[in-house]
Amino acid sequence: MTIVIGTAGHIDHGKTTLLRVLTGIDADRLPEERRRGMTIDVGYAHLTLDDGTVIDFVDVPGHDRLVGNMLVGAGEIDVALLVVAADDGPRAQTLEHLGLLDALGLRPALGVVTKIDAVEAERVDAVVAEVQGLLGGSVPVLRVSGVTGDGIAAVRHALGDLARAVTVLDRPPSLAIDRVFTVKGRGTVVTGSLRGGPLARGDVLRLVPGPGAARVREIQVHGDAVERVEGGGRTALNLAGVDITALARGHVLTGDPAVVASARLLVALPPGQEPADRSRWRFHLGTAAVDATIGHGGRDALDGAGIIRLTAPIAVGPGDRAVLRRAGSAPIGGVVIDVLPARGISRRRQTGERVGALADRRPDARLDLHGALVSDGSVALARDVAAAADAVALATVSTDAVTLTAARAAVGGALRRQVTLRREEAAVAAAGVIDRLVGASTLARDGDTIRRADALPSAGPDPALQAAMDRLEIALDVAAPPPLAQAARASGCPAEGIRALERASRIVVLESDLAYAMSTYQRLAARAIAMARREPLTPAAFRDATGTSRKYVMAILEDLDRRALLRRTPTGHVPGPKAPAPP
Repeated sequence: MTIVIGTAGHIDHGKTTLLRVLTGIDADRLPEERRRGMTIDVGYAHLTLDDGTVIDFVDVPGHDRLVGNMLVGAGEIDVALLVVAADDGPRAQTLEHLGLLDALGLRPALGVVTKIDAVEAERVDAVVAEVQGLLGGSVPVLRVSGVTGDGIAAVRHALGDLARAVTVLDRPPSLAIDRVFTVKGRGTVVTGSLRGGPLARGDVLRLVPGPGAARVREIQVHGDAVERVEGGGRTALNLAGVDITALARGHVLTGDPAVVASARLLVALPPGQEPADRSRWRFHLGTAAVDATIGHGGRDALDGAGIIRLTAPIAVGPGDRAVLRRAGSAPIGGVVIDVLPARGISRRRQTGERVGALADRRPDARLDLHGALVSDGSVALARDVAAAADAVALATVSTDAVTLTAARAAVGGALRRQVTLRREEAAVAAAGVIDRLVGASTLARDGDTIRRADALPSAGPDPALQAAMDRLEIALDVAAPPPLAQAARASGCPAEGIRALERASRIVVLESDLAYAMSTYQRLAARAIAMARREPLTPAAFRDATGTSRKYVMAILEDLDRRALLRRTPTGHVPGPKAPAPP
């Protein structure tokens, strides 16, 4: 098992020296860091204990101008170690680091007072007491000299106890990228702290944010190539299938489907610390850092939560901890509770009670907040939304049987007035509502009609009416049909027969007194579209081709324009956006 421990503390308090003495590794990897004697970017080291437990150390910068870099490292750690120099005592960045760790939900589990060889014992005692006061009585505070080695064995022993007490979550692998580079002869390499697992050579990980995925060509842990890593700790991945220009610090390689790209988040915030509405902050999560605006007014005015709008999408999953930071303000920690918050009409459901249920991770809380959720082509409805949809379905068939299409349209329209759904998504949800009511024997289906289950099925059309309907359909099966009223009288077909023919799509009524048999209309429409593909179609050309008059061709062309099968231009009609593909 590998855990990640991060060092925190003021500049020049001996964090890097402590790690070098513990591990034999100099975490100051950059030449400028060695020249200036300070950690500028995040550094790394590792230690293998006697029981085989591996501890990876993240050495973060202590300078006030590099706190942003500090958060890159802090976003990767399991537990924190606070370092304070005996000659200096707690200073400004000591307190700032503690505040940032608090915001991340990471209280230091071990304190170390360094440079004890540089001052008198009384001074060491005073600093230890001061650090103890900052951390609380339950956190051990040890004394160390990086020069003489005093106290190093005790620190190593305490780290072992700490590692054994850490619980590593079981989750799919994710690696938040902190470095990207190329190796000659190998290609693209990224590094980061692997969370979750296992991960094996040949596995494919999604790149978030960003298109596509990357195949793991090689895995290295602490410089050694391995076929498989169980999870946790510093990891380097040699990648195939992705261009280096698509990779950057802050991106995540993951096998976790819950991790998505989002630039708008619902975040739980500490009560009483909610930022002002529309205030601007720097948002830190994992190795990502982007500018953000807080939504905490209007429909976003929620106690203990707010909408965070980012200037660029980041990789994020539910439950991730983040930090809001800006100059002159104390850092604010938050927990992401919804990576894709409700939009549109569903925002009306955004109440403090529903958001609180989501923050508490109650079952179906996110469904209740959104009202409807779409996944893999299916649509789930919240209980109250489903009940309202049921009521609409029952009201639609309260007296007479209706077509299945009409019932679904009524339910779909009602759903879109309650929650945010695309038209096609509402159609899927409405079909599910009807199917569920049929399955529960509340409704009954007879072919393409729906009725209440307790209503008798229709006995079917009267034979005489059916014969009259057939005669009318035949009368309209010509390129220049007679007026509808005249044809109906001649065939003896009443108004209810005309409506039944139209519902069954046996005829199409273009104007109040103009109708076609559907088969004839489809032939004429197909001919118009085919002619329009060759050259812009004029009414005169269509009239000549059909041997009819302007009255008929204008009605057909206008109907095709209305349905976007054709599009009118100054030179004539051309195929519209919904025209079928040419054969």
